[in-house]
Amino acid sequence: MPPKIKSRRPTGVVPWPFILVEGEEGAGKSYQAIEFSKSEHIGQMYVMDLSEGSADEYAGIPGADFEVIEHDGSYASIAEQVEAVWWEARRAATAGEKPVVLVIDSGSALWRMLSNWTYERAKRSNGNRAKLAENPDANIDIGRHLWNDSVERWGRIIHMLQTMPGIAIMLCRGKEISATDGNGQPLVVKGKPVKEWRVSAQKDTGFDSTVWVRVRRDKPAELIKARTLRFRVESGKPMPLPDFSYERLIFGMLGCSVKSQPRDMPELVGDRTGPWMKRIAEAGDRDACVALWNKLNVGPGPDTNLTEPEWKTVRSAIQARVRELAAPPTTIDDEPGSDAARLRAAAEAEQAAADAEVLGEDAA
Repeated sequence: MPPKIKSRRPTGVVPWPFILVEGEEGAGKSYQAIEFSKSEHIGQMYVMDLSEGSADEYAGIPGADFEVIEHDGSYASIAEQVEAVWWEARRAATAGEKPVVLVIDSGSALWRMLSNWTYERAKRSNGNRAKLAENPDANIDIGRHLWNDSVERWGRIIHMLQTMPGIAIMLCRGKEISATDGNGQPLVVKGKPVKEWRVSAQKDTGFDSTVWVRVRRDKPAELIKARTLRFRVESGKPMPLPDFSYERLIFGMLGCSVKSQPRDMPELVGDRTGPWMKRIAEAGDRDACVALWNKLNVGPGPDTNLTEPEWKTVRSAIQARVRELAAPPTTIDDEPGSDAARLRAAAEAEQAAADAEVLGEDAA
């Protein structure tokens, strides 16, 4: 039978925005965001302070009403809390309550953390370790796959902000810098250096946001872009926002209301193995692997949400995880060069292969 078309009529409802607000230090980005918590149009505001350390102090703003998100500074903790706010925003929207607001202060700090993570991982590669042993100041070669890992982690949080069943605001640093050519040399036109504006975050942040605002200390705020049918911001011609406020922008200019909905944006994936791969990576022992293997016994289809090729990929990943658990990477306490260590590793590898073979027989 041919597949059936899945379609629906558009709702015409104005979606909640994901707002990028970037600008110079001291331009009032954090203050204005916290001040928005006074608005009668919104419900609970949650503030995730990643770099400023001043969220508690902003409680002194007259009428401010917000909660500070607690995290331990790790990516896992940050992503978990963003997801927790997402689900709370969904609950509030389903109950017909005023929209939940999440403020991330700042996206620049989040991307810097992921960039540092990439750099540290690159330093641990065999090639870079050898280079640094010879010259501690040597340039580090960072593989594209490492940057892709950082972008993937960044993208997970961005997708939650884009589909937030409420209002998402990300604050970032932005400043004017000297433009450079492909060789890193300053660009000069008619004897004058060329200037360009740089947002300190992952390069696609402006594109991924639905609304982009720039604030400076010595001039009015500017609307760089807005994904809306109510007005148009021409390319290269920012729209001045005198007396900028979030309330005026969201509920006035954009036309949002309690009837607004999150953007309908299912996450695009090459296949549906992702959730399974995450559970496999988190499996801490052979029993956990066996439990996952048994859940696959029903085969590909609606019960596993996997096609046959995806199902086979997951099976192979479980077997690989069993081998990895049986022969984990050596630590500083092990002597991989010793005869005892080599014999132990060989025995563990043999046992892991046997376990993987048993898993295959169990499924058959």
